[in-house]
Amino acid sequence: MIVYHGGGQAVERPDILHSRKAVDFGVGFYTTPIFAQAVNWCTKRRQRWGSAVVSRYVLDEAALMNLKVLRFDEYSDSWLDFIVSCREERDRTDWDVVIGGVANDKVFDTLEAFFDGFATREQTIAKLRYEKPNLQVCFRTAAALATLKYIGSENV
Repeated sequence: MIVYHGGGQAVERPDILHSRKAVDFGVGFYTTPIFAQAVNWCTKRRQRWGSAVVSRYVLDEAALMNLKVLRFDEYSDSWLDFIVSCREERDRTDWDVVIGGVANDKVFDTLEAFFDGFATREQTIAKLRYEKPNLQVCFRTAAALATLKYIGSENV
């Protein structure tokens, strides 16, 4: 499978050290199998970064079989609980890879309403759903990163 990473520069050697904290699936290297999603991510931030680059990788899916992979096939209570724990920096799980849907750009307001009791779990999950097809793959350990092989990048 080919996965893409959108950023301000090509990333030939992915790492976890440059990850932001308090994001959907915790600290890790984020990719997507959807090229348009990677393009959208980095072009939104082009002005801040000075450029927009999509890096491509071959993901060794067979190697994933030997890793701890958490997959969310739909937006659910468990997806919401995991995102909340990661965004609050409370996640202490040891998943190598986490795969699932992206919480949309209104996530902070939506989660705040949930925390403050102004929205139910069902309302919160519905608001967090992205309208376009999306998927993110977060590589959280060195073993997970070893399943990626850089195959090039392009300015977008």
